[in-house]
Amino acid sequence: MVAALSAPSLMALQGPPPAPSPDPGAEAVPQAAQPPLTFRVEANFVEVDAFVSDTTGNPVTDLRATDFQLFEDGKPQKVSAFSYVNIPVARPERPLFSAAAIEPDVQTNIGIDGRIYVFVLDDLHVDPTRAFRVRESLHRFFERNFGVNDLAAVVFTGGRTADGQDFTNSPRLLLAAVDKFSGNKLRSATLERLNEYNRLQSGGLRRSGSPIDDPAAMERGRNARNTMQSLQKLSDFMAGVHGRRKAMVLISEGIDYDIYNLFDNNSLGSDIVDATRNAIAAATRANVSIYAVDPRGLAAPGAELIETSSAAVDDPGLGLGISSSFDELRRSQDSLRSLAEETGGFAVANQNDFSNAFDRLVRDNSSYYMLGYYPANDRRDGKFRKIEVRLMRPGLMVRTRRGYVAPRGRAVAPAARVAGDPREDALRAAVESPLAMSGIPMRLFAAPYKGTPPNAAVAIAVELGIGSFKFAQENGTFNDKVDVVVRVIDSDAKVRVNEKATLDLALMPGTYARAQARGFRVTSAVNLPPGRYQLRISAAESGGTAGSVMSDIDVPDFYKQPFAMSGLTLIASAGSQSPTARVKDDPVGLLLMQAPTAVRTFTRDDQLTLFAEVYENQQNLPPHKVDIATEVRAEGGRVVFSNSEERSSTELQGGRGGYGYTVQVPLKDFAPGLYVVHVTSKSRGGKDGAGVARDIQIRVR
Repeated sequence: MVAALSAPSLMALQGPPPAPSPDPGAEAVPQAAQPPLTFRVEANFVEVDAFVSDTTGNPVTDLRATDFQLFEDGKPQKVSAFSYVNIPVARPERPLFSAAAIEPDVQTNIGIDGRIYVFVLDDLHVDPTRAFRVRESLHRFFERNFGVNDLAAVVFTGGRTADGQDFTNSPRLLLAAVDKFSGNKLRSATLERLNEYNRLQSGGLRRSGSPIDDPAAMERGRNARNTMQSLQKLSDFMAGVHGRRKAMVLISEGIDYDIYNLFDNNSLGSDIVDATRNAIAAATRANVSIYAVDPRGLAAPGAELIETSSAAVDDPGLGLGISSSFDELRRSQDSLRSLAEETGGFAVANQNDFSNAFDRLVRDNSSYYMLGYYPANDRRDGKFRKIEVRLMRPGLMVRTRRGYVAPRGRAVAPAARVAGDPREDALRAAVESPLAMSGIPMRLFAAPYKGTPPNAAVAIAVELGIGSFKFAQENGTFNDKVDVVVRVIDSDAKVRVNEKATLDLALMPGTYARAQARGFRVTSAVNLPPGRYQLRISAAESGGTAGSVMSDIDVPDFYKQPFAMSGLTLIASAGSQSPTARVKDDPVGLLLMQAPTAVRTFTRDDQLTLFAEVYENQQNLPPHKVDIATEVRAEGGRVVFSNSEERSSTELQGGRGGYGYTVQVPLKDFAPGLYVVHVTSKSRGGKDGAGVARDIQIRVR
């Protein structure tokens, strides 16, 4: 899914549980403790993140702006932005009886204060035999080192757009992308040249003293150039993210092309050198740190020569054998080290245990100082500018990137602004930002139901916190305008839905008070064929405040699966107090005449209504029963509520329809704590009796 490199998605190339609000039925979220992420690209603004440690290597956390001196090309610079970033690894909240965390069914833009990773899986330069090792090591990372406050994306250099994963905090989605990785690295140049030597020798075609070329040199060079161009594009894409360290984790065995042989018969050598320089330049301009991990581990020079019976040739002038294999290994690892060292990251090579390296990666991106300045030299000459950070306090060590490459050519003109309408500018920034924006706190719920063949109807409910809105009070009402954009991007990075609605808010004092306490809800729906999508909701109000929230959704084929269940929708009795605007009629709202809630923390005086549909598509089955049941389980696994229904296939009258299921769940007897709503359905028809299940995690206080 990651590959298109066009805003607002990373496709070509969410956050901790909300805290209680003073209002007993609301679910508000505190301000993030970390400096906020920003997404507007400021011209001529340079950010530098500095990792400071003592003599024992432990991070130093009590420095102030006056403890730093910042130089560019030896000239002192005025630090205009300074912050200390200290990010804990937040663990998911899970019930005691569950072996794994329950993935939230509601996404939020609050809590995007963690680490930002882009994992670049260089399938063009990883041997197929080491693909399992890559998958295994990344499983360990996402299971042990990845926090719920972190965001990550997975990109393949081989151009497999649909296999990647856009930014998410879901380990399940990230690992699903990782599991699709397979290495496609070419055989080594030494082996290819040895094969060519043997072919020529056996056929009597080789002239004494003639060189032996690598038959795969052109493809090898194109792969190297493609990888570097991918790194450049990814860095350019991340340039708009400010206020946080950005880690690009490159899993690669390095470039297997002799870039030093610039006088070869083809021009690819110089092209690759240029592409490498451009990749480093883009990363330094965007303040992206590259961390290169070589999955070969302890690499023995010449190990690949086991494949051939002739590990060397008699002609010493050819340099074929152990020496050439060693040169290949050295060059490939040097390419990884160069990328890392020039951008402020580090390279992991000749190591079999990646756990320590991943621990260091997390430390590197968890505790650091962020300094920003406007350089005195604003020439766009494409030259390297050396950055130096000095500390006033003795005995400390600081690590930063070495510098950056200034842009070249005329600056791109900013998009035209709408005179006197900050809402339009704010909306554009929200739609185009690489990550979710939290200026307007937002919660997003989306659930697919069977729609018009072959589509599913996806019900959408988004709740906006309006505390930052600039309401104008007039004629006894509170007035504002809000633009809402619903955008859906498919796995090929194509925009499938792009709809905008403008809401004119004129709230009476009582409604305004409820909206302040509980938020303002917008419901809509989109019709989508089966597939994998990113749903993105952006909103902006008249004062220029904006927010956006994203969710990955899988739309099943409800018309072909033998037995399937829709998403689960919750409706809360207290939710009726939240003002609601219907942009489009959603299937649940039409059926139940109530809007879904995106709240997942409730009070004991609330009552939940759960709605789902079960679909059975098997034809020519004898009359049979379908069981649908709900259990609510407390943290220890104790069942505190249960409901079961027995439905008859005769309800469908032989068609491929659905069983609508609604159950009321009163919360008055629930003790405060964490609960899992577990819904199951099973058919007694057919040979095996197909079954499905869904879970929602809620909290009662």
